[in-house]
Amino acid sequence: MQSRSNAARFWPILFVVVLVDVITKAAAERQLLPRGIPHEVLGNGLRFTLVYNPGAAFGLNLGPQSRWIFAALTLVALVILARLYRTTRLGHTPRTVALALVCAGALGNLFDRVRSFFGVVDFIDVGVGDARWPTFNVADMAVSVGAALLAWVLWQEDREARSEEVMALGTSSVSTAMAGPVPSPASESVDVA
Repeated sequence: MQSRSNAARFWPILFVVVLVDVITKAAAERQLLPRGIPHEVLGNGLRFTLVYNPGAAFGLNLGPQSRWIFAALTLVALVILARLYRTTRLGHTPRTVALALVCAGALGNLFDRVRSFFGVVDFIDVGVGDARWPTFNVADMAVSVGAALLAWVLWQEDREARSEEVMALGTSSVSTAMAGPVPSPASESVDVA
């Protein structure tokens, strides 16, 4: 169930990540002109390069309507994440943090898709020489970290549920064994006189 405890963790994380994402993207659009030109931060390993991604992660593009298709998919994902949040038990910090990160990242990139014809602002460029990771942003980092954490949390929850199931079955078997065999109607003798 949703609680004040979960909300006290969820909303500040979501707000801060979205705010940092919006501020860094605005700074990138002002400072990294002309777009597509790398600006070295830590040598060739970390550069800031302003690019716009009209599609999704890793340059996935579905044509001219990509912007709206991915915006709609993001809204569907946010509805699913909201349902997961509502079922998060009181004080479950890892799950709450994971959901806040994924939601914040999704919202940050959704804002870009809605506000700009060009698409999502990406500017963090890492790699060595010509071997580069696709350019990304703060929202992408939040989604990646949050999704990894959420996958781990859900895996742990599944393991715990299975363990409880096994324990319940074990307890049920022990109590049945202690009660002795249950006679079946066919094995009862009937005295007809």
